[in-house]
Amino acid sequence: MGCALILWAETTEPPAERPGLAGDRDADVAIVGAGYTGLWTAYYLAKADPALRIVVLEARTAGFGASGRNGGWCSALFPVSSRRLASLPGSNRDAAIELHRAMQATVNEIGLVTAAEGIDCDYHKGGTIVLARTPTQLARARAEVAAAHDWGPGDLRLLTPAEVAAKVRATKVLGATFTPHCAAIHPGKLVRGLAAVVERLGVTIHENTPVTAIEPGRAITPYGVLRADVVVRATEGFTPGLTGDVRTIAPVYSLMVATEPLDDATWDRIGLADRPTFSDHRHLIIYGQRTADGRLAFGGRGAPYHFGSRIKPSYDEAPRVFAALRATLRDLFEGLDGVTFTHAWGGALGVPRDWCPSVALDRGSGLAWAGGYVGDGVSTANLAGRTLTDLILGHDTGLVRLPWVGHRSRRWEPEPVRWFGINAGLRAMTIADTEERLTGRDSRIARLMAPLLGH
Repeated sequence: MGCALILWAETTEPPAERPGLAGDRDADVAIVGAGYTGLWTAYYLAKADPALRIVVLEARTAGFGASGRNGGWCSALFPVSSRRLASLPGSNRDAAIELHRAMQATVNEIGLVTAAEGIDCDYHKGGTIVLARTPTQLARARAEVAAAHDWGPGDLRLLTPAEVAAKVRATKVLGATFTPHCAAIHPGKLVRGLAAVVERLGVTIHENTPVTAIEPGRAITPYGVLRADVVVRATEGFTPGLTGDVRTIAPVYSLMVATEPLDDATWDRIGLADRPTFSDHRHLIIYGQRTADGRLAFGGRGAPYHFGSRIKPSYDEAPRVFAALRATLRDLFEGLDGVTFTHAWGGALGVPRDWCPSVALDRGSGLAWAGGYVGDGVSTANLAGRTLTDLILGHDTGLVRLPWVGHRSRRWEPEPVRWFGINAGLRAMTIADTEERLTGRDSRIARLMAPLLGH
């Protein structure tokens, strides 16, 4: 996409090109999208029933989208709060807690599967530390820990500055929250390794085969029609490109930068020896990790939503946002002034209208889907793949009774309302952080926005 330098693509072996679809064909299951959701679904289906004819269609190359561009957080994070999950139709407190537990188990599941299948994706479970660097952020951290314990399991801890320093030596630290339920990974190695594994299991992947429409029993491409009993939509931020789905998911860009490999002296100053992923409690989301080859990979929001849900190569690059990310990282850690940043890239993630992901199968039409992860898709996509497998094969398991199964978000508003609303929300988070710096109090703007952001 464009001239962006994607760290994850440049630090893994390029895969052999896979042929596109050439004419009509039949399958038992057609999967549209060769990212994490599509590939995990193919993996678990092929393991459960090796006789299934499974075909994956990908518009570009496997992992081209968010699966090959993300921050590498294999975490138990879910975009909406437990309180919101419990309020979904047919849900309750116990169901929300079960989904939380399922997300925690998924972090371990990915580690087990990648080890068993020989996928070297630099998986290391060092947890996540979220810094509190102002009094208002510290108050927010305390409230988050209290809420986590109220909804159980109470695995989120509040750290003192001394406890923080044992994990990471950042500036202006007043405390932090810490959860063990996150692993740092190399996203490119995971998605490319997973694609190779599913092919060994007999799954066919057709690349450079864009799907223009999904209908009951059919995935339609310019090169032929793939007919199947079940058709799975696993297109995340690229969903608006499908006929009839322009308002189903909004593609919102997240951007990243990465440094050169840092020397031992610099790492001694920074810490992160156990490779916890890291962030802080500001409102505008940031996220980072220490990579296995000794770099800082760091990202955040701030890029605009583009009118008409458009995705273009030029949108991967936003010099203003890249500069802000580099400045933020230098503010977090001392001694980075002379460090070279070697990579900068972006990509679109998928946001449903209510910020709540969903996974479902309509048995009448044979249409299935999963997505709307709002940037928390590395592990959620694995849970989706296992859940879709149970739904497709008719297995009555605990996964198919989780509260996100069968959920339907309402559609986004038409343009230009969608453009104004999404960009106003993104801008509001930047203003909220400025408001807190100026007033020293919790942002009123952020409180007003919270119900719209899944809280």
